[in-house]
Amino acid sequence: MYILGIWDGHDSGAAIIKDNRIEVALNEERLTRRKLEIRFPENAIAGCLEQVKLTPAEIDHVAVSTYDFSKTMARIFPSTKEDYYLIRRRKKEPGALSNLKKKAKYTLTEYGPHPLTKRLSELSIRRSLRRLGFTNCGIHLVDHHLCHAAAAAFCSGFEDALVITIDGIGDALSGTISTLSDKKLARITAIPGKHSLGIFFEHVTNLMNMRELEDEGKVMAIANYAYPIPDDENPLLALIEIDGVTVRCKYSTLRMYNELKKLLWRFPSEQFAYMAQRTLEVKIVALVKNALSATGRTRVALAGGVFSNIKVNMLIRLLPEVEACFVFPHMGDGGLALGAAVSANHALQGTSTYPLDHVFLGKDYSADEIQAALNASGFQYTVHENIEEEAAKLIAEGHIIFWFQGRMEYGPRALGHRSILALPNSKRIKDVLNLRLKMRVWYQPFCPTMLEEDARRYLEDYDTPNRFMTMGYRVKEDKRDELEGVISVDGSCRPQIITDTASRYGKMLSTVKALTGRGVVLNTSFNIHGEPLVCSPAEALDTLKRTGNDYLVIGNYLVRGVQ
Repeated sequence: MYILGIWDGHDSGAAIIKDNRIEVALNEERLTRRKLEIRFPENAIAGCLEQVKLTPAEIDHVAVSTYDFSKTMARIFPSTKEDYYLIRRRKKEPGALSNLKKKAKYTLTEYGPHPLTKRLSELSIRRSLRRLGFTNCGIHLVDHHLCHAAAAAFCSGFEDALVITIDGIGDALSGTISTLSDKKLARITAIPGKHSLGIFFEHVTNLMNMRELEDEGKVMAIANYAYPIPDDENPLLALIEIDGVTVRCKYSTLRMYNELKKLLWRFPSEQFAYMAQRTLEVKIVALVKNALSATGRTRVALAGGVFSNIKVNMLIRLLPEVEACFVFPHMGDGGLALGAAVSANHALQGTSTYPLDHVFLGKDYSADEIQAALNASGFQYTVHENIEEEAAKLIAEGHIIFWFQGRMEYGPRALGHRSILALPNSKRIKDVLNLRLKMRVWYQPFCPTMLEEDARRYLEDYDTPNRFMTMGYRVKEDKRDELEGVISVDGSCRPQIITDTASRYGKMLSTVKALTGRGVVLNTSFNIHGEPLVCSPAEALDTLKRTGNDYLVIGNYLVRGVQ
């Protein structure tokens, strides 16, 4: 039985599962080339069908996330979300009514699902699907946070776990706490949208003149450069209270914004970021500890956009009460399509376990398609049977290479199929990447990919391989010079830890170790800052042209970046 999952909001996308296999998962941004796309994911749906060679008639069920008042109105009047998207991404000047629209946005999202909104959403979705040729499938509308929770729980590999979701808001909730046991999810409590940790941090991001829903990671990064403020002198901590498994914000969503604005006036930006980051850490860790105590669980599965914060995730992982911690790799709303599919499949067939050995779930391109793109590009190239060895030699010599292999990654992290790779110990390379290639702010650290044997050597808090770059680790103090290009100023990093040395990526990393003495490379996403990860060979070649980088490794081809 094939189930198509759909999410048609922020970072829209689609996914197809069959029984307990995830066949394909793809986000619309990779195809429209608009970062964090908000339109109905018709391109992603078509891409998923093409990847697994299906027609709409072969899809048995379609599962769709979220049907609250705000989301339903956006489906009926899509121009409203397009307007917000353009303003949020700084593509359009705010108008005279921008403050009124902001107030309306935060007010309306607190209105939850209703039988009428469910019916209207279903009608709108059926209309969109009919245009794409879907006529005989069942439609299932799935609660926003159930999608997050199902994705985390059923992909974790845990039989028994505490499952926590925290984000901005969806279906009028900002989080849930559930347990997984006997192949079932049981919700213990829900956090109302008006008490949202995610919106708190969203406000902070916006007040620092950054893009909410996109630049929260920059807030986390710049916080490392602040002079630390003791907790008893941090006024932001008083804005949120944790009482058992209950979260309470001192002010309403709109007043919270104004109170934070007053506090920002009193502090330098980096200290304000530090206080906000520290507040998120203290409050979420307290919530998790209380939930662990209340449920007696020792394993934790996490999802929701707030769990893209790797510092928070690291603190949870290091709690003495936590035996194991899993963060769903596409933790934000971009993962809702897959969450909807697995949730519906659980209701229909009782399926509760999905192997997730990798997240290379996107589009693939044949050697013929790569060859055609190369021929049209005008670039010079050579063919190598052992291309990973050629790539490793170039990295060892100090070159930055673009790396394009196999099926595209699912989620926000580059994990070795659409990556930019370089030595991890060079400040010069870090500066070149920031200023010339990636074109992004200087304080955001790059990340390493490392062999597991090297993770044990470099990381002081290493426990189990984190394959999907979902949490932070601390680098041993005497090893930090060797990883200068991939650690933050506080000595932390967000590593991808590789155990599969038989893959092309693993072989490349092993060869780098043979040449340099360390099985570690700098690995950042193959894109220009503000653009989605490259998807196709043509986009890879276009990025090579626009950045002027020296080398692209694509399939078995080594491309010189000089035409």
